[in-house]
Amino acid sequence: MPKSKRAQVVSLTKVAKKTKEHKTALLTEIQESSEKWRFCWVFEVGAMRNTHLKTVRSQWRGSARIFFGRAAVMAKALGTTPEEEHRSGLHKLSQHVKGQVGLLFTDSEPQEVIEWFDDFQRPDFARAGNIASRTVVLPVGPVMRRSDPPEPFPHNEDPQLRKLGLTTVMKRGVPTLETPHQVCEEGKVLTSEQAQLLKLIGEEMVVFRVVLKARWESGTGMVTDMASRPLAAEEKDEEMSE
Repeated sequence: MPKSKRAQVVSLTKVAKKTKEHKTALLTEIQESSEKWRFCWVFEVGAMRNTHLKTVRSQWRGSARIFFGRAAVMAKALGTTPEEEHRSGLHKLSQHVKGQVGLLFTDSEPQEVIEWFDDFQRPDFARAGNIASRTVVLPVGPVMRRSDPPEPFPHNEDPQLRKLGLTTVMKRGVPTLETPHQVCEEGKVLTSEQAQLLKLIGEEMVVFRVVLKARWESGTGMVTDMASRPLAAEEKDEEMSE
């Protein structure tokens, strides 16, 4: 007799944890990359989306190696002090490995890398907690998706629109507003409901971009802070604090 489905216990929170072996492998791969490639860049992402990061990886496949993991682990792989650094100058680069950042190892010339990432931007939908970049107001009339061409929402999506705060009435089977509705206000933090509604209507409010923070060059051990000046590997730590 087959087991009753009611007797089965289904875990909805089971997530594979990063093991010590995973961290050790990441450390090793980063250190091996520092020996293979000429340059290592620290980059920061805005409006993080895995799909866009995958696009970056695919575009640079074969000409670069990209790591995007825990900042503390990546910094440790580089070395956070002159005594611990894996190669000359890397401890200065590790000072930039904070927050939502990644590492890009490549042989491509710096100007080529800078120009490519300056050009790479992708519009995307905002999430709860993002800041509204503009005020969005839905006008009186059918609630429209911002597609090309614009399309009205079907009748079966009216309950969802109401759940997200719209006061709609059905006219000819189309959810319709009788008064304007302000979805969000420029400069204000978006709520979960506002973010969902913006996505439903097709309003892309954030931009995925990659900001280059610093560059290390293997031949000289020099670290270039993209916001200031070159830092030679042999410079004293006291000069870094000035």
